[in-house]
Amino acid sequence: MKKSKRVKKSNTWRIKQHRDQFFKKSKTLGYRSRASFKLLELNKKFNFIKKNTNLLDLGSSPGGWSQVVSKMIVNGKILSVDLKPMEPIKNVKFLNLDIFDGSSREAIRNFFKENIDVIISDMAADTTGNKSLDSIRTNQLCSEVLKFSPEILKPQGVFVSKIFSGEDFIEVKNLAKSIFKEVNFFKPESSRNESRETYIHCKILKSL
Repeated sequence: MKKSKRVKKSNTWRIKQHRDQFFKKSKTLGYRSRASFKLLELNKKFNFIKKNTNLLDLGSSPGGWSQVVSKMIVNGKILSVDLKPMEPIKNVKFLNLDIFDGSSREAIRNFFKENIDVIISDMAADTTGNKSLDSIRTNQLCSEVLKFSPEILKPQGVFVSKIFSGEDFIEVKNLAKSIFKEVNFFKPESSRNESRETYIHCKILKSL
């Protein structure tokens, strides 16, 4: 009985994926994931990726966001970091590291040699099946990167990250407002309606 339920759930997921316009469009356009469209929408809304942007992509695997920025950034540098492996992308440097390890942050600084323009993060904690717990764990990842951002961003820098609505949403929002002058939230059309995810866009560091 349990096996039958798992098979049914798996088949339902596959059907939803094939009916998903963004999933089908990502396959047609050769994007690595439907998440590519989320970044395209975010950039259309906030216009933070330029031809000469120096950008750090955290939690980058399988490379959907890195793939998008690699086509937009011509003169800048792109560094992608993830614990999971990622297939190479032209003009993108990948580090298979834990961003929360001190040596990883040193490697990031060594790559750019200077403070950067943009940090993007589509990181999410591994799912447990408990939506509340998963939201908290993902928002903790967002908070940790927020705390790191003043160390690596330029004064006018931009931070964009996935965040889930939940009991600690306000805590993350308040943390962002203590670090950045401008904080906004945006849920892309390509984000599934049933998903609790939205995205936080922050810019211009406060003097800390």
